[in-house]
Amino acid sequence: MKKIGLLSDSHGFIPPQLYDFFVDCDELWHAGDWGNVQTYDQLSAFKPIKGVWGNIDGQELRLSMKETLVFQIEEVKVLIHHIIGHPQKYNARAEELIRQHQPDLLVCGHSHILKVMRDEKHHLMYFNPGACGIKGFHQKSTALRFKIEGKRLFDLEVWEISRSSLSPFFEG
Repeated sequence: MKKIGLLSDSHGFIPPQLYDFFVDCDELWHAGDWGNVQTYDQLSAFKPIKGVWGNIDGQELRLSMKETLVFQIEEVKVLIHHIIGHPQKYNARAEELIRQHQPDLLVCGHSHILKVMRDEKHHLMYFNPGACGIKGFHQKSTALRFKIEGKRLFDLEVWEISRSSLSPFFEG
């Protein structure tokens, strides 16, 4: 069994409270828009991490990680890509990746909107942890934590905190 912490769209800032939420996780997954290399360094010093680059990430991050990650954990095939749309309307790249890799779990970011749902058409679970950082239109910073055992995804938990409570970091 593995306990996973999932985050996205940190945009250069990890709320200090998020470390408590992830303390018992075996590894972290970041679905892009890190914001800077220091964010990667900070998280990788805390836990083993897998991640992809997002649309705001610069050359240094793009050279050090992939745009798409596909891997097996327990008996679950995972695909992580920053911008894919959502189950009712995937973009063309997402449709191609789903056809090619046939994941059990599709993870993305970009929208800053937390969404977890079953995609019956493609027979997969869709996880978007929302945005954990403080930049963007979202009013709450969010992340996910869950367990994987065999083919099962379970004990899904949502972490959220009002961006305004992150003062003095909040930018308005």
